[in-house]
Amino acid sequence: MTTAFDPVDLAGAPLANRIAMAPMTRSRAEGDSRTPTPLVAEYYAQRATAGLIITEGVQPTAVGQGYPNTPGLHTDEQIAAWREVTDAVHERGGRIFAQLMHAGRISHPQVLGEGRHPVGPSPVTPAGQLFAGTGLIDFVAPRELTGDEVLETIEGFAQAARNAVAAGFDGVEVHGANGYLIQQFLATGSNQRTDEWGGSVENRIRFAVEVVKAVSAAIGPERTGLRISPANTYNDIAESDPDEVYPALVAAIEPFGIAYLHVSEIAAEVRELTLALRKQFSGTFVLNPATEGPTGHDALTLIEDGTADLVAFGALFLANPDLPARLKARGPYNTPDPATFFGGDARGYTDYPALTPTA
Repeated sequence: MTTAFDPVDLAGAPLANRIAMAPMTRSRAEGDSRTPTPLVAEYYAQRATAGLIITEGVQPTAVGQGYPNTPGLHTDEQIAAWREVTDAVHERGGRIFAQLMHAGRISHPQVLGEGRHPVGPSPVTPAGQLFAGTGLIDFVAPRELTGDEVLETIEGFAQAARNAVAAGFDGVEVHGANGYLIQQFLATGSNQRTDEWGGSVENRIRFAVEVVKAVSAAIGPERTGLRISPANTYNDIAESDPDEVYPALVAAIEPFGIAYLHVSEIAAEVRELTLALRKQFSGTFVLNPATEGPTGHDALTLIEDGTADLVAFGALFLANPDLPARLKARGPYNTPDPATFFGGDARGYTDYPALTPTA
């Protein structure tokens, strides 16, 4: 029987185990340069025993930023700073992918600065508010991307992927989940276009398909992953036909031969669709399962029964830098502190203890 602690081949790259660190926004790239700091390198290096680390969302372009103090991968300074992170992870034997996340309409001019304005597939204002550094403010209507700007945005993803490889990353994960730009194109509530990028299922998946195609061509399919979250309503997303959209999307990207598909489940009710996508996708299947509370030890059975090839852990990995060892020992586990999730210093970031000082 396959277990979470067995090695696995990821498109030719051997992983030490089947436990992945899920992408988690930590908002500690302070300053105008939006670069990761030495503290960020320490944070990821502490968690290098994961079979695969997937970083926090990294904006591929300046207008892709969604929240204060999130890092980018579109300047030489950012590339150099990320190189320190990847070197630190590799020195401890880990593998790390950068998650490329364009927030689209989930942003604000106060966050973007320099006269920039959030963009989206259509000028549909998301409900809710955004933290912009000093407090919560209402979202604004995004500016609809023109046809030429859609193509430029796709190239922005591809260039960020090249930058990631230059920074030493083992690959990139395209973020098509959680209500950000790619899912905004997939969803009928946020995509009201009437051109080739909207309307039918084929048109609404086109942006996601073209991004994955461009990234695969830029750095190789073996270095490319895609994350999706079918039926997710986060960030005011309204999907009227997820049972049609996601099988169509997976069918369209299947010929590219990408390294993995990462499904983030939002509720137990989507498990049937998860299993259908698992059967449909021929590459490595990563699952961040729907659970009550943080994903825990019980999720490892999803590897044993073949539901997934890797299981991604979020908050539990945040608080337990040596999570694979703790899972194998069945605990004990440090408790995540939500007050320190976003922004700040080492507290709640790099000061969670390991089981042993040498771990």
